[in-house]
Amino acid sequence: MEEKIEKLVQWLQEQVKNANLNGLVVGISGGIDSAVVAHLIKRAFPNNSLGVIMPCKSNPKDMEDAMKVVESSGINYVKIDLTETHNVLFTAIEKELKDKGEWDKEKARLGDANMRARLRMTTLYAVANNFGYLVTGTDNAAEWYTGYFTKYGDGGVDLVPLVNFTKGEVREMAKVLGVPKEIIEKAPSAGLWEGQTDENEMGTTYEMIDKYLKGEAVPDKDKQVIERMHRISEHKRNLAAKPPKF
Repeated sequence: MEEKIEKLVQWLQEQVKNANLNGLVVGISGGIDSAVVAHLIKRAFPNNSLGVIMPCKSNPKDMEDAMKVVESSGINYVKIDLTETHNVLFTAIEKELKDKGEWDKEKARLGDANMRARLRMTTLYAVANNFGYLVTGTDNAAEWYTGYFTKYGDGGVDLVPLVNFTKGEVREMAKVLGVPKEIIEKAPSAGLWEGQTDENEMGTTYEMIDKYLKGEAVPDKDKQVIERMHRISEHKRNLAAKPPKF
């Protein structure tokens, strides 16, 4: 794993050099994936890496964990609270659609959550522009394959260094990099709403997805969930659809 980490660090350095830019930025959520990426980009660019903590109706515990990542990696960081910005925009949209009698309350929770992810992406690019950095994503192989990310949110990035690593491999990488134990062991969550966890929302576990990706046998119910998620999320892994030339 140490060898793989070194190759990843070199790859990150090459990407920045090829883009004629200065360094890398990542959003730090307090979860294991962003913790690993924060450690990686700090290794790649000790003086030109930045973590951005972006609370938005967030659990205070996630902010505490994000700061633990900052401390363990030694990365420079900024904190930008997006709660008020999100409230203003989402409320304006809700009001307009309610006035037209077309507000769908059932879809509001997901719309709210996806907007938070996209506001964070917008914030990361504004910060990256200021420093001449590339935006580094945190999606791992399991999330990428199943489409468990927000299109143009946490999926809207320049680089995806963890995309070939299973969740189990990311945990192994975290241990080698020195990510705090409590972050490695916490239940994966996008922090979309109170009590939300990735595995409850997906209907399967990262262990099952990892096994599936490695070609190992998994129960039919898990296989069906994984293959359905992959099928319906295909558009997320591609650029905007375009028609053929007429």
